[in-house]
Amino acid sequence: MAEFSLDGRKTVKGLKADFKETFGATLRVYTSVNCKQPAPETASLASLRAEGAKGGSLKVGGNMQVGTFGDKVAEMYGIGVRVADKANKGLVPKDITLVAAGKL
Repeated sequence: MAEFSLDGRKTVKGLKADFKETFGATLRVYTSVNCKQPAPETASLASLRAEGAKGGSLKVGGNMQVGTFGDKVAEMYGIGVRVADKANKGLVPKDITLVAAGKL
C-alpha cells in the first residue's frame, strides 16, 4: 500500500515531492489553515507550525481521505494543505482517498 511519513523536519518542497511520488496527486501547502498564503518551499514544517499546534509525526496511507489528511495536518502543524489533481489544474473532492486523487 502507498504510504509515507512526515514530521517537523520535512521541508515543504520535500513534503510535496513525497506526496506526488507516493500518490500521484499534487499537494499545495499554505502557511495557515485559511490557505491564503503559499508556504515557502525551503521552510520546514516545524518552522511553519502555528502556536498551540502539537507537532509530531504522521504516517499517511493511501486509503486516508483527502479531507482527513487536511484535518490532521492542520491539527498537527496549524498549516493548510489542499490536494489537487496530478496536473495541478483543480482541487479534488475531500471525500475520496489519496490514491484515488492521484488518478484524477
